Amino acid sequence: MIENPVEFLQNLFHVAVDTADPSKCLAEYLPTPPKGRVVVIGAGKASAAMAQALEKEWPDVQMEGVVVTRYGYHQPCSRIKIIEAAHPVPDDAGERVAKQILELVKGLGEGDAVIALISGGGSSLLSLPASCLSADEKREINRALLKSGAPIQKMNTVRKHLSSIKGGRLAEAVAPAKLMTYLISDIPGDESSAIASGPTLPDPTTLSQTIEIIDDYKIPISDKVMAYLSDATNETPKGKEAFFERNEVHIIAKAGKSLSAAADIAKSKDLSVTILGDDIEGEARVVAKDHVNMALRQENDAQSALLISGGETTVTVKGDGRGGRNAEYLLSALINSSGHPRIYGIACDTDGIDGSEDNAGAYFTPQCWERAKDMGLNCRAYLENNDAYSLFEKLGTLIKTGPTRTNVNDFRALLVL
Repeated sequence: MIENPVEFLQNLFHVAVDTADPSKCLAEYLPTPPKGRVVVIGAGKASAAMAQALEKEWPDVQMEGVVVTRYGYHQPCSRIKIIEAAHPVPDDAGERVAKQILELVKGLGEGDAVIALISGGGSSLLSLPASCLSADEKREINRALLKSGAPIQKMNTVRKHLSSIKGGRLAEAVAPAKLMTYLISDIPGDESSAIASGPTLPDPTTLSQTIEIIDDYKIPISDKVMAYLSDATNETPKGKEAFFERNEVHIIAKAGKSLSAAADIAKSKDLSVTILGDDIEGEARVVAKDHVNMALRQENDAQSALLISGGETTVTVKGDGRGGRNAEYLLSALINSSGHPRIYGIACDTDGIDGSEDNAGAYFTPQCWERAKDMGLNCRAYLENNDAYSLFEKLGTLIKTGPTRTNVNDFRALLVL
């Protein structure tokens, strides 16, 4: 029996996050420490925590390095330098650290080893624009992508092709040293080359796909950028290059593992558990409507049920409100469940930040619908203004965890009691 549904749902979220904690999942993938020079590089919201975990597992290894993480995600390290930069829109710090990393790996030999610690958020944090555009131009393109509603794989396709370090180009700089890449996946489907725009991996996407995405989502670019993208010599490395021959790749944490851990807890409470998928994409409000419809089909069952899902939905921004994709999903779920007495919901980003706000996400109870009405809050109007954060703030149901220092994307659950 679940006595406190809200506490139960929040506990499931914390289990999902804890399962992806680098301190608990990196060690099993590490080899025997290399004997030569060891250089550590990295980028992402989990990179500092991954660096700290590496130092703990290899206490006697002489290593040096630089990793970049989001402001506020710093973790103390003694041998690896941690630098913070902006996310989701890059700043000058991200460009400076990208140059530092390239300088650090310059001149390495075959007896040296490079450990790359990569996680979601690295696309913004490791920012070195291609020769065709300035840092300011790249920031504007990034802002346009974030508002466009494009899925993360398509956004990262553009980012790779407008970068001097992503899309496999960092691997080229590392050669001929041995390169070992450890990934925490925030990408639906766990396509390794898309995580943080794949700085150390071959890129299966193309210049022509980049142009198509820019056209489809009406991303404004200059004639100079279009000329760059139209030149085949600017294509990203595809995997046949010799510098990829000594590259190992390991995904150490991903949404599927986190959802399974949460599902196991729920099953111990005698719930009927359905994992809808760990790679769900689509417009957040539409996905929420579909999920609520599935939950409503459970209402005549005697057994309580839980529907959980991961992945990364999108929001096509048309209003000027506040809130990320998880708050938008949850507000749509609240509207579509309309205060159903058996349905509770939660939606949070496992990195602790929903979009660019200070909350991980939010939750709702059956009482929230009527309470919103009593407070004079028009839920549909808040949704149309992309202002879910403000609605849940007024209801007092935002979830704020602070930085979790990991990132396996979204955690969503609808509980039918």
